[in-house]
Amino acid sequence: MAGSDHHIKISSKGEYALRALIALAKNEEELMQIKDIANETLVSPQYLEQIPLHLKSHGYVKSKRGVRGGYTLKELLNKIIIGNVIRDLEGPLAPMSCVSITAYEYCPLEDNNCLLKPLWALIRDQVAELLDNTTLKDLLEGNLYK
Repeated sequence: MAGSDHHIKISSKGEYALRALIALAKNEEELMQIKDIANETLVSPQYLEQIPLHLKSHGYVKSKRGVRGGYTLKELLNKIIIGNVIRDLEGPLAPMSCVSITAYEYCPLEDNNCLLKPLWALIRDQVAELLDNTTLKDLLEGNLYK
């Protein structure tokens, strides 16, 4: 049945990834080690360890090994779109799978002209529009209401 998956819920993984991106953006000129990112994001180093790896695999950050190594942003601040980060780490933005564009799942209620489906689609569109029009640069500058 539609809605059985975890659409539009931002887990700690997604939130910590955004916190890590903000920390890296604030320290754009230098490499940051896990412990530095942990201090700035208030996330334990043990939990944070995997987050930069996920961000790296999606092309948001790059790393340098060694004693003086660490992580830094790979993309420009205005090229990192929050909607893409959330989708990459969390999956679809739709509140229910019956209105998901990327992970649609059939629901039997659709056959009876479900009256909720238009509401879920509207929520999906509003959330996607907000997140897709917000960049990391916008977050840093507090420019959220365009």
